Amino acid sequence: MSPQAKPESFVRQAVDRCANCDWCRDYLKESSCLFFRRLFRMSDREKRGGRAITNVEMEKLTDLCNLCGICPCVEIRTWVRQAKDGFVARDGLPKVIRVLEDVRLQSKLAGLAPRLTNALLADGPIGRGIKRVIGIHPERKLPVFPRQSFDIWARKRGLHEEPVGDGPKVAYFTGCTARYLFPQVAQATVEVLERNGIAVYVPPQKCCGMPTMLEGDRDFTHRTAGFNIDELTRVIDAGYDIVCSCPTCGYFYKSVLPADALTSPGYRASVESAAHAEGGDLVRMGERLRREEFAFNGRSDPMFERATQPSMLRFVRNGLMRDRGYFGAFDGMQRLRIASRTYDLGEYLLRLDAEGKLDRRFGAVPERMAYFAPCHQREQDIGQPWQKLMALLPGATTGRVGEPLDCCGLGGIMGFKKKFHPTSVAIGRRLMRKVEKAAPEKLLTDCLSCRLQFNQMLPQPVAHPVEILNAAYQAAKEK
Repeated sequence: MSPQAKPESFVRQAVDRCANCDWCRDYLKESSCLFFRRLFRMSDREKRGGRAITNVEMEKLTDLCNLCGICPCVEIRTWVRQAKDGFVARDGLPKVIRVLEDVRLQSKLAGLAPRLTNALLADGPIGRGIKRVIGIHPERKLPVFPRQSFDIWARKRGLHEEPVGDGPKVAYFTGCTARYLFPQVAQATVEVLERNGIAVYVPPQKCCGMPTMLEGDRDFTHRTAGFNIDELTRVIDAGYDIVCSCPTCGYFYKSVLPADALTSPGYRASVESAAHAEGGDLVRMGERLRREEFAFNGRSDPMFERATQPSMLRFVRNGLMRDRGYFGAFDGMQRLRIASRTYDLGEYLLRLDAEGKLDRRFGAVPERMAYFAPCHQREQDIGQPWQKLMALLPGATTGRVGEPLDCCGLGGIMGFKKKFHPTSVAIGRRLMRKVEKAAPEKLLTDCLSCRLQFNQMLPQPVAHPVEILNAAYQAAKEK
């Protein structure tokens, strides 16, 4: 289907595919997803001879999808995303959404007078009135704007300058929420990495692009992605690994950015170069690519393993497909290289432990906690690194809460919008009941969007696991 097709046609394609397959009706029956429930309800109505699905209903259906990634068909997510892009291209993006999606701008304005901003936005008649004006649901709790952003703290420590030395080093992609709203998480990340002998560099960076992509703001997303691609290519060429404490940023760079890059002109050129050197022998071509191509000697990932298999190399050489990924306008090899060098923070620390390089001198953390693995962490297919790391802490008990199909429901900025807030709460209610049943003293999650939703719906204090890890290191110092 042409990218210029009407947005409703992409929704129609998704509805027809799902209705004809019907597998997700049972698979997602026990999930928090409202998108498929609505889709099947409307499709069933049509099949029974009822009212046809209207264009308005199609647009509202896309509003229920927050691209959490738990549905099994990539095509459905692609069509939903294309529909969102199409609706914005045709109808425009409301100015309110433009402000909501730009966390940097919000924080910059609030940072001019954080105490006054927090006082005005506090729960009460004035705060609710301001929220209505700026497009936020009046019942949505807002985070407290910090008096000092992570950027200011990082500059004082010289983290915006590249470290000198030959030791292990990482480029920390902070993520907007930790950078501007929860700087204590970013600070804990730096301190834990430095405690383990890792030099930390905070390169120039903009929003990863996931929130704006979710809103259908394609132009803005491509502008920020282009900036980040250039900067992250520069740092990995200089020998840095990229570490993300935000699972959404990590998921974006590992999965969303490199999508379809194996059919890109850049990758095809690398394959042809290997073919010329190895006389077209597919096995030796794969060995050469794994040995010499930077993108294929980083972290282990099924995508990279598949990329150098003889069947894939033959497919690429035939040139039957082209890069139709959302970021297909950007160099495919750059996207693959970034993906190969991007690590979730928990994944990176657990790898250090497996290599015997993690400092295990922890102090006691006598708390009963529950950990929720967010959607975009689960989609990285890295297991449960934070659960394993928390098990190393003396005095701490950390159970797991939530199932593989549970979602907090916030969906980034979606949960702040007037129309989506009730839906957001409805999606999250199932998970919240499970947390209430577990009754932990403290709730842990590495997703700061989930943290905002937990703060909205639960009384327990919420922390990022790296904050607990850092507290254990501090407790060891105080012995």
